[in-house]
Amino acid sequence: MIPVARLNHAVLYVRDASVAAEFYGRVFGFEVVSSEFEGRAVFMRAGSGENHHDLGLFSVGPDAPRPPHGSTGLYHLAWEVPTIEDLATAARELSGAGALGGASDHGVSKSLYGADPDGNEFEIMWRVPREFWGEYERRGTVMPLDLDAEVRRWGAAAGPVA
Repeated sequence: MIPVARLNHAVLYVRDASVAAEFYGRVFGFEVVSSEFEGRAVFMRAGSGENHHDLGLFSVGPDAPRPPHGSTGLYHLAWEVPTIEDLATAARELSGAGALGGASDHGVSKSLYGADPDGNEFEIMWRVPREFWGEYERRGTVMPLDLDAEVRRWGAAAGPVA
């Protein structure tokens, strides 16, 4: 058994690494660590990240087709934010960027979904403290997300949750 602790980084094929890097920098606040091969490969780190890079972007050209919906391959990446307020901020940022595609309550997490300029899907999620997972501990669920209610319940202004 391999003792995996968490996802360290993701690498995506994109049409233009500089365009994708601009999106991830503007929307997520990722910083460019390195641009290689005349900008065809860009490595980025989350602003508060401890990794060398959290995201690699490799250019494959402007005419690269998107995989057909339902084909095998990567479905999405999930980026975790530290607080429920951060998730609310992400909702505003993604909406402003025209990149917000949906939102779900998974019981153990609260999630937003979107896509980058190349159609690569991503999830921004906040993880509910494990002691509150309850019935969702051993099941997967998709429910509508009421983000305002979740901020009232879990946010710093709400104080400790009982």
